Amino acid sequence: MSIISSSGRRPERMRLTRRGLMASTLALAGAAACGKSGEPSDMLRVAIDSEADSLDPLKGQFASAALLYKQLHAPLTEYSPSGGLAPGLAASWRSEDARTWTFRLTPGLVWSDGAPITSGDVVWTARRAVDPRAGFADLGDFFAVRGAQSALLGQAAPEEIGVSAPDDLTVVFELDRPVSLFPVLMREFYPLPRHAVEARPDDWTRPEHWVSAGPYLLAEQGAMSYRLEKNPRFAGAEGVRIASIRVDVIDDGAARARRFRAGDYDLADRPPGDQLGLLRERIGDQLRSFPAPILTYIKVNCASPRLRDPRVRQALSLAIDRAHLNTNFFFGLSTPADRIIPDPTLEAPAAAGPAIEAARALLADAGFGPDNPLQLTLRASAGDRDRVALAIIDDWRLAGVQAELLATYPLDLYAAVDGGDYDLALARFDRGLKSDPDFMLQPFAREGFADNTNWEGGRRPAFDALMAQARGELDRARRAQLHREAEAELLADMPNIPLLHERAWWLVAPRVRVRADIPPHLWRDLRLG
Repeated sequence: MSIISSSGRRPERMRLTRRGLMASTLALAGAAACGKSGEPSDMLRVAIDSEADSLDPLKGQFASAALLYKQLHAPLTEYSPSGGLAPGLAASWRSEDARTWTFRLTPGLVWSDGAPITSGDVVWTARRAVDPRAGFADLGDFFAVRGAQSALLGQAAPEEIGVSAPDDLTVVFELDRPVSLFPVLMREFYPLPRHAVEARPDDWTRPEHWVSAGPYLLAEQGAMSYRLEKNPRFAGAEGVRIASIRVDVIDDGAARARRFRAGDYDLADRPPGDQLGLLRERIGDQLRSFPAPILTYIKVNCASPRLRDPRVRQALSLAIDRAHLNTNFFFGLSTPADRIIPDPTLEAPAAAGPAIEAARALLADAGFGPDNPLQLTLRASAGDRDRVALAIIDDWRLAGVQAELLATYPLDLYAAVDGGDYDLALARFDRGLKSDPDFMLQPFAREGFADNTNWEGGRRPAFDALMAQARGELDRARRAQLHREAEAELLADMPNIPLLHERAWWLVAPRVRVRADIPPHLWRDLRLG
């Protein structure tokens, strides 16, 4: 549970309601009643932790939706099996200045109903993405497309944005600033079949109306389940070995793990953190961890009168025993972090433990001490994360900080942060398959999904300038250096306090063949046997 969700999307809003619990219980009962005997042996059975809020990739915001999009839709560019950049619907792309990007579609591609995929579909989808009448909440990866922000605000027509189709196979994106990683961002832009969506705008995502270009089609959808079938018209269909997939939503982590151990599933995501040690003991290497761009951190409301001084924020960071958090709540399998961008070549100074006296000195310089203690509230999601929050509060108490925990449902937590009604909030984001270190810092930049700490002034202008430079830098080494410099500016002001770089955890049955270096998000690349 967290404020920030995976893949750079907006936060996962889990519905922890009585109705949701009843639906989950019914789903469990239904799955148990069906049993394993009536399913084909070549079906992949997957348990995920929450249902998708929408199967329309321009509407869905949940991490579970992003996971399903990778199976059901085809992006403009694609993730390679190793998580890198590869051709998708576009066979090639080029730019001379990182401001005008030209994509050339692969000839002969068709939607699952046989209709041709054209550049017109791509342009129509891009315009739909910034049309406020469609009810979308943010620009996502279109933040830099010329005119996109004005269109989203209703100040310009969506048809005026900088996306055009000179011919049926060419798409041109004109940006208002250089973005060197624009083709990488397009790995999660999924063009839609205009003819199918316009024919049934309200229910085109129902199984009976489903049209897409991804490796799988939506064959069935229940209250808490999905069945996917291989798309024979997918461009890479010959490489898709698994013909059908059953996906069940089980929102209780312990129940997912229990059902996996009973043999009901081949894959299960996010096993409960407090059971990792037990699971390692019981099922051995079926509990798999993968390197992943996951950051656990604390958001600081820089507009709070008690937290405006960067010295106070630095003191809070210095007082935290990150090694203790890793050992006691993550079984020593995460990496204590006092920075945002991981660097495996550096030893994490945070692993040495807290610096209580240095924290006390900074607080004293800022006017806080025994006669005027710093009093704060730390918000966290109820569940395993609130125990982490309590440990952090204990660390702060040693430095003279009086903090209390406010544990709430994730939806309430996000609403409080969005409204500025918080002092501190325990947060987490997972960038999915975006393994490039650059993507770790982008959420905190202007228009980033984690830029909600009211951080202004101080080092912010320098940070913004460096991030703008990095966005337009084509040379990878120079871009990485700019991001390091920007990170140093952010850490000097500490609007966010990094805690841990986590790994991605999945339960994987012996019959599933997965890579060891990336999480099993691309089910088209998996093998059974």
